[in-house]
Formats: sequence, structure tokens, C-alpha cells
Amino acid sequence: MSLGWFVFIILPLLMIWSLVWKGMALWRAAKNNSMPWFVVLLLVNTLGILEILYLFVWGKKQKENKDVKMPKPM
Repeated sequence: MSLGWFVFIILPLLMIWSLVWKGMALWRAAKNNSMPWFVVLLLVNTLGILEILYLFVWGKKQKENKDVKMPKPM
């Protein structure tokens, strides 16, 4: 049984899939100043599963309170 089709077709597609999700998750973790998540996402390879969960479950961007006005300097 030959694994040539897997190595030349499926493996590169999985690598691209994982790279896209990892990049988006790392970007979000960096913008949220979440060092622990950044390190975990960088070191753990789950073919995009952990990255997708981070983006849609745990890593939602925190809403900024725009109603607060800064005091004027004297």
C-alpha cells in the first residue's frame, strides 16, 4: 500500500489548514495580551482544533468601554 497520495496531497492541505488557524489564533492572543494562550497555541499542534476553539470560545475580544471620558489635563 502506497502512502504517496497522502504525502503529496493530504499532508500539505492539512499543513495549510493548520497554519491559517494558528496564525489567526496567535494574532488574537497577542492583541488580547494573553501570554499563556499565546505560548500554548504556539507550541501545541492540534490541526487547528484548539485554535478554532480559542477564536470562537475563549479568545473573544474584550469590549472596550467607550463611555468613560478621560479627565482633561490641567
